[in-house]
Amino acid sequence: MSGHDLSEPVIGVIGGSGLYDIDGLEDKQWRTVETPWGAPSDALLTGRLAGIACVFLPRHGRGHRIPPSRLNYRANIDALKRCGVTDIISLSAVGSLKEELPPGHFVIIDQFIDRSFAREKSFFDTGMVAHVSMADPLCPRLGDVLEEQARTLALPVSRGGTYLVMEGPQFSTRAESALYRHWGCDVIGMTNMPEAKLAREAELCYATVAMVTDYDCWHPGHDSVTVDAVIAVMTENAERARALIRATIPRLGAGRAPCRAGCDRALEHALITAPDARDPAFLGKLDAVAGRLL
Repeated sequence: MSGHDLSEPVIGVIGGSGLYDIDGLEDKQWRTVETPWGAPSDALLTGRLAGIACVFLPRHGRGHRIPPSRLNYRANIDALKRCGVTDIISLSAVGSLKEELPPGHFVIIDQFIDRSFAREKSFFDTGMVAHVSMADPLCPRLGDVLEEQARTLALPVSRGGTYLVMEGPQFSTRAESALYRHWGCDVIGMTNMPEAKLAREAELCYATVAMVTDYDCWHPGHDSVTVDAVIAVMTENAERARALIRATIPRLGAGRAPCRAGCDRALEHALITAPDARDPAFLGKLDAVAGRLL
């Protein structure tokens, strides 16, 4: 999106399982983006919806090639930032940990518990240390618009909930499922961490729509999770998710003020390495995510 007006919002969509495109996109172009962190999951689909610039990334690659633990989360977020993205809507298939969140239900998440362990979780490292706040990991402004549009479309939706991120690729044991329910978690998935942490480091507003496909394995009235059952619900969810994205993007494109939660200024008080101790070579890798301050 060269020549893009930096004050104009660019809406990034990360498509989860079953979502490999955005309906209604005009001026479509698949664009290969290189990053200092390696290759993202796939080429990025750029275009416009209702006149609003959009960038779509299939999280697992088209055809679902890449498992959760092998996703290059840093490259994915860096590539979106390089394309001018200001706001990210993350779509994610999840299991439900609560009776009142049945398959087909959407949850606009407001908290995470990160139990992933085999992933690179930060853009910052030796030579440039930073500590961003993750107290409120999701952007309330994006959540407000998503909730409003989901209710307008009469989608089954809840606002607020905790997403437990497990490593995977296996589903939970019954004991794990019971533990996460005891912790008060609402849904469980494998992909939104460290994605949300990296979006915060890149000063991008980020919201998750968690789309329930199953009851994990805790529910006595439902068989253990099978891929066939998950895919059937996922297909229905994908149709609803596409409608939600089509409705939400035009609303996010109207007059973007600075984020009231400060997502777009997250690094202002986070950089801790003294300027004369910063590694110039490493700083070069941060040109997209932290160039505003470095």
